[in-house]
Amino acid sequence: MRDWNDIFSANLGKIMAIQTACAEHVVKNRDWNVDFNKGIIAFADDEYPLQFLGSEANSSNTWLWAWENINEFDDKIISLAREIKAKGEKLNLEALTTAEIDISDELNGHTLSIVACGLADKNYCYYRGPHSAGAIFIAFDGVDEKIFSSINAGKFIDITMKCIQQFSLNHKLFIESFLEWNKTKYEWQEDIIVADFRKDGELKIEFEKVEDNFRIKNISLNS
Repeated sequence: MRDWNDIFSANLGKIMAIQTACAEHVVKNRDWNVDFNKGIIAFADDEYPLQFLGSEANSSNTWLWAWENINEFDDKIISLAREIKAKGEKLNLEALTTAEIDISDELNGHTLSIVACGLADKNYCYYRGPHSAGAIFIAFDGVDEKIFSSINAGKFIDITMKCIQQFSLNHKLFIESFLEWNKTKYEWQEDIIVADFRKDGELKIEFEKVEDNFRIKNISLNS
């Protein structure tokens, strides 16, 4: 993978699927609360162990990684942020190794949290907790394993369409990585990916060459 956009493209699909399931089955539009001393995030009465990823500050319009640790948090709740920094050093990705980053469409709390959770060695959801001066971003685990389960063709299409409309992506890498995470077998037929969603049918994703990139031209499901 060549750069930040490749890493982001490769991790976006699976994390969006996880976040969609998390919103529906875990968060459920309930009030949230974070206790950094206990190392938990709660949605109503349900508590989950947290990892502090970082924060956005409205005043400076910047993101600050948790490993900078200016609040002297317990190392246990910033271990994931440190792990991601180490992986960023191996991948030579400045976004994962620069303590403070100017917020943009490409780099912000959401996109950085997506990559952090995508690169993590275990399954995490993440949550944006807004406050008067900005927002904190928390990764958490301990949720039902079904949150990380494969999705059907309808949800795959829905997430794919939302992602390619919202973000500038490497479409080919995005689709192949998303299908592999979903444990969906696929094959290339010239410029078309044919994915076997079993009982849902066959998903065909047609690509077109635009300059040096392949972009999604059409998606159809033959049930």
